[in-house]
Amino acid sequence: MNRVLLSFSLFLSIYTLQAQFAPAVGQPGSTAISKDSSVFINWGDDAEILRGYIDIRDKGKGQVIQGSIEQVYGKADEKTISLGDSGVVVYNIYPPIINGDSWDFAVFENSFDDTFLELATVEVSSDGEHYFIFAPISLTDVSEQIGAFSNLDATKIHNLAGKYRGGYGTPFDLDSLPENDFLDKNNIRFIRITDVVGSIDLDFSTLDINGNPINDPFPTPFESGGFDLDALGIIHQKALGVEEKSIEYNLEVYPSPVKDILNIKLDNCKACKYHIMNVSGEIIVSGIVSEKNKPDVSKLQTGIYFVEILDENCKKIITKSFVK
Repeated sequence: MNRVLLSFSLFLSIYTLQAQFAPAVGQPGSTAISKDSSVFINWGDDAEILRGYIDIRDKGKGQVIQGSIEQVYGKADEKTISLGDSGVVVYNIYPPIINGDSWDFAVFENSFDDTFLELATVEVSSDGEHYFIFAPISLTDVSEQIGAFSNLDATKIHNLAGKYRGGYGTPFDLDSLPENDFLDKNNIRFIRITDVVGSIDLDFSTLDINGNPINDPFPTPFESGGFDLDALGIIHQKALGVEEKSIEYNLEVYPSPVKDILNIKLDNCKACKYHIMNVSGEIIVSGIVSEKNKPDVSKLQTGIYFVEILDENCKKIITKSFVK
């Protein structure tokens, strides 16, 4: 019995070492999708960023500053925002993404070739509280650190955004996620993209699903370091019903980032209520939407938050994110 187990373990080890995933753009078997592909029916147009560090080993150097959040709205155009080490962008999706045949959305980075690849993990959520990650796998050797301007092999990377060069999206299929009571694959309202800290030092590294460090260019101690997000391309999206189309809720939440007083402006809704929630879905502040009722968020910790609007029947109708 022990010999059988040993042989099976050896087989798995050899398979893992030899396994290959989809190759670079233009090669047979590549899953890269061009930004000009007709499969895209929409593009992400609402997001917030929590910027990461120039060098996570020395946080005193501060955070990256390159780009504005508007750069990641609309069709991929290689105008980007840099996440920095461990930086996060959360897209708020409306109408929600649904689970269709094959790929459901794609994430675009701006790499200038097929081997200088900066990576990010991707998670989805139906409720803004429970997030589910596309299980990342990195087979890149970790005996030596990938340098700031060194190369990666796309065939050793799976379920990580940034696998393909600029202009080509890395696609994700909701069918690949395990079934869960907290995940409605036909109601994906949030997509969270997090920079991979590519250090092989376990004190800082991002780990893949097997617990291995994801080795990518590190350090990148620049104000434009880390994953450079370009766009979110949507392939399958819920079609609004006639009743939903007849009412357009124009929600404005500003300023973002906010220091103390948050403005919540909403058209076409009377007696609406709001909840302010953290990324864990915990309700922190509630109230009635009105010109006079402006929530004080000065005591909130730095991070990404969500304003959830409910109508007079306490039915959730729209959500928007902001940064403190």
